[in-house]
Amino acid sequence: MENKKLMAMARESLSGKWGLAVGTFLVYSLVIAAAGSNGIAALLIGGPMLIGLAIFSLTIARNQDAKLEQIFEGFKKNFGTALVAYLLKAIFVFLWTLLLIIPGIIAAISYSQVFYILAEDDSISGTDALKKSKEMMYGYKWKYFCLRLRFIGWFLLCILTLGVGFLWFTPYITVSCANFYDDIKNKKITE
Repeated sequence: MENKKLMAMARESLSGKWGLAVGTFLVYSLVIAAAGSNGIAALLIGGPMLIGLAIFSLTIARNQDAKLEQIFEGFKKNFGTALVAYLLKAIFVFLWTLLLIIPGIIAAISYSQVFYILAEDDSISGTDALKKSKEMMYGYKWKYFCLRLRFIGWFLLCILTLGVGFLWFTPYITVSCANFYDDIKNKKITE
């Protein structure tokens, strides 16, 4: 599916749910910011919060009944798996970035689907989620990069609003990425 269509689907899914999405992402941002003041707390909650964000984004993308509480569902799932996935992803992307910026970007894109995978599969380990993400992204890295690139203009507009625009930008981009995940997951199933 074209990236333009994935973005249009995200806008459709968010229609009538912008208030919920903005409020949820505001709460998510406040929790992450509060934990950011303590490095260990940020490491501990990063993985579960990203799983919760993936659950919330997938729920909206699939036009299901989304709730603010979903951003905390990552804590109900396997906490150890979320922590391992978060740490390994950060380490791998950092190590690839040490080589040069481009390999780091490619690694980040390769592992971009990890938390969507963990959101849907409670039985998978953190390392297996990384491997599965890498396999899913084979042949789709450029498409994902182009999808993210399409948001640069929106990003710049958000800066001009002194950051207020990010309240709407963040749900838009995360739901678009959730649509991307569903799209490539369905393609991989049919291959």
